Amino acid sequence: MSKPGLAPRRAALALMEGVLEERRLLSEMLPGAVEHLAPDERARAQRLATGALRWLDRADRSLGRYLKRRPDLAVHNALRLALFELWVDGAKPHAVVDGAVAAVSARKETARQAGFVNAVLRNVLRDGPEAWEALPVPQLPKWLRKPLIADYGKPAVAAMEAAHAAGAPLDLTPRDGDVAALAQATGGEALPSGSVRLSRTTQVSRLPGYDDGAFWVQDAAAALAGQALAAGRGERVLDLCAAPGGKTLQFAAAGAAVTALDISEGRMTRVSENLARCGLEADTVVADALDWEGGPFDAVLLDAPCSATGTIRRHPDLPHAKDGTDFPDLFALQERLIDRAVALTRPGGRIVYCTCSLLIDEGEEQVRDALARHPDLRVDPEAVALPGVDPSWIGDEGGLRLRPDYWGEAGGMDGFFIAVFRVPKA
Repeated sequence: MSKPGLAPRRAALALMEGVLEERRLLSEMLPGAVEHLAPDERARAQRLATGALRWLDRADRSLGRYLKRRPDLAVHNALRLALFELWVDGAKPHAVVDGAVAAVSARKETARQAGFVNAVLRNVLRDGPEAWEALPVPQLPKWLRKPLIADYGKPAVAAMEAAHAAGAPLDLTPRDGDVAALAQATGGEALPSGSVRLSRTTQVSRLPGYDDGAFWVQDAAAALAGQALAAGRGERVLDLCAAPGGKTLQFAAAGAAVTALDISEGRMTRVSENLARCGLEADTVVADALDWEGGPFDAVLLDAPCSATGTIRRHPDLPHAKDGTDFPDLFALQERLIDRAVALTRPGGRIVYCTCSLLIDEGEEQVRDALARHPDLRVDPEAVALPGVDPSWIGDEGGLRLRPDYWGEAGGMDGFFIAVFRVPKA
C-alpha cells in the first residue's frame, strides 16, 4: 500500500522531468499525465510541479551547499520539490521528508539514493527557513535573462523576476462592462482598466454568474489589447489567431460582427463553448491565417504566435522547457501575419498587433519593420492610451509595452506589447 500523497508527488516529479529533460511544456503533458489520479490529487500534482518549477533557481542555490556534485535528475527533482513544499507550500517537515524518500524509493533506478535524500533534507531542516529566505528571488535562465537585461536593464528584469515568483491572480472581464457589479458578486477587486481581479484561489465554474455567462477569464493585459481595437456596433472585425477567445468575446459583447479564426480545431472548440456560455455570437473559422481569404474588415486584431515570455508568472515551466532556438522562426511568422492582416483590412481601417511577449524583437522591432514594409501605415499611440495605462508605458514608436511588474502592488499583469496601425484611406 502506497503512502498517502505519494501518487500526486510522483506525478509532479514526472511532470518536472518532462519539462527539464524532454523540454515539454506542462500544457502539452496535461491533463494526460494526471488523468489516473482523483480530481483533488490532479490539482495537487499540477500545483506541486508548477510551484517547484517557479522556485527552481532558489532551490538549486539552497541545495548547492549540501551537494558535492549534481545528483541524477530524478533525485535532484525530488529534492527541489521537497524544498518547495517545505519553504513555500508550508507542508509539515516530516511529511515532506517521508514523501521525498518514498518517491525516490519507489523508482528502481533511484531507490539506493533514498538515504542520501533523507540526509540532505535533514540538513536543510537544521538550517531552517532563514537560509531559504536569505537567497535571492529566482532568476530566469541565462538564455532569456541576458537579452532581457540588454532590452530593459538589470533593475527592470529583477522586478519582473519578483513578479514571476509571486505568481498570477485571476482576472475576469465582465460581459456587460459593469466592473463594480462583478467585483461585488465575486468578491474581487475592480481594476482601473475594466477587469475584475480575484486574489484568492478559486474554481472559476463555481463563481456567481459563471453559468449565466456574466464574465470570462482574461488577464487584464490581454483585455487591454481587445480594448485598443475599440470595436463598434455593426463593425466587421476579424480576430486572427483567436483562441482562447477572450478578445473575440470582447468584440462580440460590443456588438461587432466578429469572425474568429484559428488554425487549431481543438482550441477553436473552446472559443465556441465560451461564446455559447456567454450568449454571444461570432463566425468561427478553423484555417491557416496565411492562406485564408476573406474581408475586407473594418478592424483586424492579430494576437500573433510568440515566445509567450510575458506569461511566465502563470507558466513558470516555459523558461525551462524552451531555449530560444525557435524564436527566429516566430519572428518571421509574425512579419508574414502582419502583412496578411494588412491585406485583410479595408482602406481606412485599423489593425491591432499584439504579443504576450517581453522581447523587443516581438514588439517594438516588429512595428518598425512593418512601417518599413508598409510606409503608408500609421501607428496610433492615442489608441493605446487606455484607462489604467501609465503614459510612460507607451514607447517612442507608439506601442504599449506592458510588463509583469506593472501594477505590482495589485498583483502585476502579463507581459504584453500592443500597437494600433491605421490603414490609409483609398
